[in-house]
Amino acid sequence: MASTSEPVTFREFCPLYYLLNAIPTKIQKGFRSIVVYLTALDTNGDYIAVGSSIGMLYLYCRHFNQMKKYNFEGKTESITVVKLLSCFDDLVAAGTASGRVAVFQLVSSLPGRNKQLRRFDVSGIHKNSITALAWSPNGMKLFSGDDKGKIVYSSLDLDQTFLFYKPLLL
Repeated sequence: MASTSEPVTFREFCPLYYLLNAIPTKIQKGFRSIVVYLTALDTNGDYIAVGSSIGMLYLYCRHFNQMKKYNFEGKTESITVVKLLSCFDDLVAAGTASGRVAVFQLVSSLPGRNKQLRRFDVSGIHKNSITALAWSPNGMKLFSGDDKGKIVYSSLDLDQTFLFYKPLLL
């Protein structure tokens, strides 16, 4: 028996100028002017996440009409993929061209939940550009894949601020 999927809602095209105008088209780095390219995108009912060529993650909150910026510390490297998850906590994962993966646990307005931004890094495992990220439904597992086919399973325990990761053999 075929399973039924959720109905698809089509909406009128909207150019999202409010979002694009909040992201700079160029940045100044010393005496050089660097063009900012938008390199990754993910959306859900609460947020729009946009990765950039300068290593900046732009997160637009649809409820408060507010843009926040998060960056990878160190050198500026292109964000190749972003993945949002809304469950008990709002989480966003971002992968870069050099193989770094960062998980941001966003601030929650709910009582007893996260009151400050927290960041977890998966570094030193991937040596190549991250091409895919996937969350488990409860947000405790993140799978990351790179352009050489390596897949890494990361287990997050947000209550204990713990991140465990290991390569998967396929």
